[in-house]
Amino acid sequence: MTFLKTTTFALFTMASASAAFAQEVTLRFQHFVSPKSANPTYFMQPWAEKIEKDSGGRIKVELYPFMQLGGKAPTQYDLIRDGAVDGGWVIPGYQPGRFPEAEAMELPFMTTKSGEQASVAAWKFTQKYLMDDFKDVHLIAAHMHGPGIVHKKGPSIKTVEDFKGLKLRGPSRPATLLLDKMGATPIGMPVPAFPEALSKGVVDGGVITWEMSPSLKLDELTDSHTDVAGDKALYNLYFIWAMNKDKYDSLPDDLKAVIDANSGEFASAWAGRAHDEGDVGGKQVMTDDGNEIAVLSEEETARIKALGEEVTAEWIAEATEKGLDGAALVEDAKAFVAESL
Repeated sequence: MTFLKTTTFALFTMASASAAFAQEVTLRFQHFVSPKSANPTYFMQPWAEKIEKDSGGRIKVELYPFMQLGGKAPTQYDLIRDGAVDGGWVIPGYQPGRFPEAEAMELPFMTTKSGEQASVAAWKFTQKYLMDDFKDVHLIAAHMHGPGIVHKKGPSIKTVEDFKGLKLRGPSRPATLLLDKMGATPIGMPVPAFPEALSKGVVDGGVITWEMSPSLKLDELTDSHTDVAGDKALYNLYFIWAMNKDKYDSLPDDLKAVIDANSGEFASAWAGRAHDEGDVGGKQVMTDDGNEIAVLSEEETARIKALGEEVTAEWIAEATEKGLDGAALVEDAKAFVAESL
């Protein structure tokens, strides 16, 4: 009888331990765009599925588009930091001045037109300069999108002078500084606000990627789409994919290892590659709908690059006044981009 009791207790203990070991952890990650856009389709969802597979089903990642868990896109970092969500997608540039060093990666013509290459550079830059800035969250990836394109009502941009007087949406401070240099009236706004601003005539157009165009209905709301010549992007945007620090720290070591194995340069390159995949399809949608697809001449692109160099020089001076080594930030950003080729 004693043997039976002892055996039963041992089996119960083993079963309880096994149940505890297999207990599912649900992580709620939030973003601010359509689930059909490129990053959710080609990175976020596959990443979530890989986390679940690699953890043997012990971690489930739920993705919530359009800020469904609450808050606004510009406050996403704080929502993750404070634990309102377990993780999510952040554009640091939506809070100008808070993460000033990150702007070095967003300066005009800094990155190539490959989101994957730019994202490898972004991760290396982040490791050197930004880990302290993001110490309140657990960083999973830092990445860039593909080339920024000028989308507008009416005919395409053909000269620098064509920018004069246009009210154009800009996603970041460096982008709006360049638009201002070219004579446009830049209006900073997050992605979700762009379609309504277009439909109501608040803006004449804006700069954003090919891949975001279909989900924002830019084939209907704009008429033309203009890229610059060459292999460098007119502008780019810096993102992070991050997790609440306490939530990460609460995971057992083997589940932390699953997150870690799907983080860093590997995840950053994956996120950037997602934008490259989306750009191909997005451009095709605009083309198929009969919109004008244009590329500026090399001569006009050179004129914009010269204005971009003015923006960069002024940014370096401003960063230096704030106590940062602006010149080193820019040179290292360029070096990391070159290494990624």
